[in-house]
Amino acid sequence: MRGPHNLWRLIRTGATFERTGAMKVALEAMDAPPRLRLAARVMGWPFRWLGYRGDPSLPPITRAITALGPAYIKFGQVLSTRPDVVGEELSDQLRMLQDKLPPFDTATAKVMIEAELGKPVEALFEEFSEPVAAASIAQVHKARLTSGLDVAVKVLRPGIERAFQRDIDAFYFAAGLIEALSPASRRLRPTEVIAHFEGVVMGELDLRLESSAASEFGANTAGDKGFRVPQPLWHLSSRRVMTMGWAEGIAFGDVAAIRAAGHDCAALAARVLELFLSHALRDGYFHADMHQGNLKVAANGDIIAYDFGIMGAIDAYTRRVYAEILMGFIRRDYVRVAEVHFEAGYVPADRDIHEFARALRAVGEPIAGMEANQISMANLLSYLFEVTQRFGMETRTELILLQRTMVVVEGVARSLDPHVNIWQVARPVVEDYVRRNIGPQALVRDLLKTVQVLGRFGPKLPQIAEALLTRQMTAPATAAAPRRWPLGTILIGLACAGAGAALAMILKL
Repeated sequence: MRGPHNLWRLIRTGATFERTGAMKVALEAMDAPPRLRLAARVMGWPFRWLGYRGDPSLPPITRAITALGPAYIKFGQVLSTRPDVVGEELSDQLRMLQDKLPPFDTATAKVMIEAELGKPVEALFEEFSEPVAAASIAQVHKARLTSGLDVAVKVLRPGIERAFQRDIDAFYFAAGLIEALSPASRRLRPTEVIAHFEGVVMGELDLRLESSAASEFGANTAGDKGFRVPQPLWHLSSRRVMTMGWAEGIAFGDVAAIRAAGHDCAALAARVLELFLSHALRDGYFHADMHQGNLKVAANGDIIAYDFGIMGAIDAYTRRVYAEILMGFIRRDYVRVAEVHFEAGYVPADRDIHEFARALRAVGEPIAGMEANQISMANLLSYLFEVTQRFGMETRTELILLQRTMVVVEGVARSLDPHVNIWQVARPVVEDYVRRNIGPQALVRDLLKTVQVLGRFGPKLPQIAEALLTRQMTAPATAAAPRRWPLGTILIGLACAGAGAALAMILKL
C-alpha cells in the first residue's frame, strides 16, 4: 500500500490546493518568502487540473482540506486554534473543521446503530435527533432515554477506516521520500512521527477505547473543581457507536456568547491551561484534542470536556523532565534547562551545554514578562526549529502529542484572552508538581516503591543471585581475560542487601 502509487496522491494534494486557491491563501497566511511563493505557484499551476474541485461554497483552505479527506482535516483542526500562526481570518475559516462538517444521512446512522447494538433506534431511545455536530471521524446525535436522561450518541462515518488508511499510506510515502532526499531530516524521524500519528488515529476509530478513556479520565479528574467529564453508557456503546451523558453549555468557539452569558473569559483561559498542565503532570493522562469544538462552558461556569478519541499518556520520568524544563523557563534558569536536556539524552552528549543554554536564553528571554499578543508564535516556533537542528536534537515521539496539545490549548486560551501569558499561568501548577515529585520527599517515595518491587520478587532473589554466581564461577577464565564480576551480579547483590536492610528497618518500626 505504501508504494510509488502514493506519489499520485501527493501530486493531487498539491494540485487541489492550487485549484481551490488554497495554495496562495496558505502561503500568504504563513508569510512565506516571495521566492517560495513563486516556486510553489510555478510548480503547482501545470497540475491544477488534477486537483479535487471541493465545495465552491467554502473558503479556499477549508474547501481544499475537506476535499482531501479526514487526515488533512485533523491537521486543519490543529491550525484552527492558532490565529497567531495562521492569522485570525484563516483561523476562523478552519474552525468549522472542528464540528461543522457536512453530516451523513441520519437513516444511515440508524442502520449502523441497529447493526452495532442489536436493536432498532426506536427501541433504544425515546427521541433521536438529526446530527447536531459532525467532524472528521464521526457525527453526534442528541437522544433521550425512556428514563428521561438526555444523551449524546456518536456514530462513526461509514468507510472512515479505509479513508484514513489511504491518507496515512500517502504520508508514509512522503516521509520516506523526505528521509531519502534529505538525510538531515532524519533526526526529525518523519516515519516515526507518522507511525505515532497512525497509532493515535487508529485508536480513535474504535469507540470502545474512547468509552474507556472517558471513564478513566473522569475518574482521574473527579476532584477537579469547575471541570466535568460526561460518562459513557456502556450498554449503549460498541466499536462504532458510543453513548454518553449530554454536555449542555456554550461552545468554547463562541466567545461572544460566553461573554454575553456573563462568564469571565480571562479566568476561563487561565483555567483551561491550568487543567491541561495539571492532568499532564499530575496524572500523566490528558485530553489530547482540546480544541474549541471539544469544550463547552456550563451555565455555572464549569468547563465540560468531551470527545476522548485522542488521549495522551506520559510516564513518571518524562513528566519530571518536562516539569523541570518548564520550571527552568519560568525561572529563566537556562543553564538548568540545558542540563535537563543533556541528562535526559535529548541533546547529544558531544555538544556544548553552555552554548545550548545561550540558545535557549534567546528563546525564553523575548517572551519573559511579555503579553501574549506581543509574541509572534510563528517566529518563536521557527527559531526553536533552528535550535533543534543546530544541536542535533532528534524528535521525541513520546512527546509529540504533549507538545501538539500544548500548542492547541494555548491557542484555545488565547482565543478567550489574547493577553494570557502561559508562563505566568503555568508557574503555580508546575511549582506544585515539582514540590511534590522532585526533591527529598520524592526520593523517599521512590525508594519505598523500589523496596515494594523487590519485596514482590523477594522469594526469587536468592535463586537469581545463586544462578548468576554459579554462571560466573563456572565460566572459563583466561590469562588475557580474567574473571570479572558482571554488573548484573553486583546490582543484584546490592539490591538484595538494600532490600534486606530496608525491610529490617520497616520491621523495627
